[in-house]
Amino acid sequence: MVRHATAVFIASVTFSLETGVVSRIQREKPDLLTGHILRNMPQTISPKELATALAAGNVPDFIDVRTPAEYREVHAQGTILIPLDQFDASSLLASRRGAGSDPVYVICRSGSRGAKACAQLEAAGCANAINVEGGTTAWDAAGLPVVRGSKKVMSIERQVRIAAGSIVLIGLAAGYFVTPWMLLLSAFIASGLIFAGITDTCGMGMMLAKMPWNR
Repeated sequence: MVRHATAVFIASVTFSLETGVVSRIQREKPDLLTGHILRNMPQTISPKELATALAAGNVPDFIDVRTPAEYREVHAQGTILIPLDQFDASSLLASRRGAGSDPVYVICRSGSRGAKACAQLEAAGCANAINVEGGTTAWDAAGLPVVRGSKKVMSIERQVRIAAGSIVLIGLAAGYFVTPWMLLLSAFIASGLIFAGITDTCGMGMMLAKMPWNR
């Protein structure tokens, strides 16, 4: 009974804290939940439109910002790999193949990492950073030219879901069988996922991208 009551108390406090964090963000920084996403949305192009420009030789800079393992599995033909965790927008702009006014096209798996790379390029002074809609997934689904390896890899997004779910499950089990305080582990992961959803920044994904199996 005491264990159950303690668990309920911790869960209630955790829920209140998480709700309070979101409410405070809504109150003090509403742009994180509304206008922020729209204002920082990069220019985009559909895979088919880009493939047409690529075939015409009008795409001097086409960057893939996924992990090396993802790139080896499959990538759009004509891309150059620069993983997001190694992405240096200033260096890229200084050494790029195209002229300063030419667009820089960025692709990832589904668009999220590409948008972050475009934001870095814009911050470095690039006025024409363009993200590929739907990323490599959409490019491949459209039947456009790809280079495909023989080894299948798990995307960073799937790795994050598996890791987060496993930690939450461990926290819940340890909270029931060991000590209710272990429920805070699950709460911590839940808070991290809320933060990742609000800010579109995933610390766990960044850590996983550096793991040896993703290099």
